[in-house]
Amino acid sequence: MENPSLPEPVDVASRIARQTLDKRGPDYTGEVRRLIDAGRTVMRRCGTDSRPRVADIVAEAGLSNEGFYRHFASKDALVAAILDDGTERLLSYLAHQMAKEPTAEGRVRCWVEGVLAQAADEESAATTLAVLWNAASLRGTMAVAPTPTSARLATLLHAPFAELHSTEPVLDAEIVAHAVVGMLNDLLWGRRTPTRAESDRLVEFCLAACTVGRDQRDGPTARPTSGG
Repeated sequence: MENPSLPEPVDVASRIARQTLDKRGPDYTGEVRRLIDAGRTVMRRCGTDSRPRVADIVAEAGLSNEGFYRHFASKDALVAAILDDGTERLLSYLAHQMAKEPTAEGRVRCWVEGVLAQAADEESAATTLAVLWNAASLRGTMAVAPTPTSARLATLLHAPFAELHSTEPVLDAEIVAHAVVGMLNDLLWGRRTPTRAESDRLVEFCLAACTVGRDQRDGPTARPTSGG
């Protein structure tokens, strides 16, 4: 007669470790948030003249070096997290504002104006510029390069561009996002706010992008030949 199957032995050490982590979860989340907010504050204070030290950031957060390295392998890792956090906040804000617009055209305009608004408020502009300046060197130092902000923001334009009958809504959205984010960078570095004429022109540019290639839906347009 076969012995009844026995349950797998419980790894007591692993169980206690998991329980400890579960209890510490909220505390660790709070620590990470304090470090991200502190990093952003210190970057704003340093501007584009100097890069903050880990010591400056942990002092602002009221934590220790041990607390910092518990969550981030390096200062570059924190900078990447700050950039990611800012992008997520902007995505959430844009999505919320765009949801209020009943038309695709209105959502595109809302998107453009929302992105450019990052340069309109002096405090926000200075902080954004400082973060971007600190993030400029990330691509060569991170094991996995962060996804460009423009590519992530472009996802919000996929649906309205499709509604506007773009033949390539994803590609068109990415091209437009690169252009608008590029304009935002120019505004930030120039320490100036966008004019109404600039905003309107960018909206027109974005909407015009949806018309590219429509006349080629049924095949390529014949090219004129030279001579003969």
